[in-house]
Amino acid sequence: MLDMEQLNDYKIAFRGLKNGDHDFCFEISDRLFEAYENPEINGGKGEVRVRLNRSETQLVCDVEIEAEVVVPCDRCLEDCPIAIDYEGRLVVKFSEEELEYDGEVMWLYPGESEVDLSHYIYESIILSLPYQRVHADGACDPAMMARFTIGTQEELEAIEARAEEEPSNEWGKLAALKAQMEQED
Repeated sequence: MLDMEQLNDYKIAFRGLKNGDHDFCFEISDRLFEAYENPEINGGKGEVRVRLNRSETQLVCDVEIEAEVVVPCDRCLEDCPIAIDYEGRLVVKFSEEELEYDGEVMWLYPGESEVDLSHYIYESIILSLPYQRVHADGACDPAMMARFTIGTQEELEAIEARAEEEPSNEWGKLAALKAQMEQED
């Protein structure tokens, strides 16, 4: 369940600001990720810089995020730090109608006095994560990596021999398929 109190740190009170540019800075902490309860990110820290340009009809937020988040490594499943470097723009417009946020334009009622950037910041971090999230070469947990490798040629041959002896199991079927493909080549 989303804990809105944890997200108060990412709000900008714009009522009373003069038209023009205004700079804001927010610290990213584990609290942001805890509030959204997403198992994809285990924590993180960083900084968000926002240049807000206020006009009578809209707010334009140029957002820069520099952070490091912790995610499970795709190879060894241990915590893996991932650097986030994001730049984007969020336009906040005012309307009497209830309109949906689409990732680029957020709508507020004219009487509102603050804009909550927590969802935009969180979403931007999630979308900035690389497709493959892994430690640098050699930095994965060696015990876990050892589970994924067959140590010697003898071990591999023993597995293949067992598969040939028991053709009714799945290994045997794969061995037979491999032999058939080798004959066709």
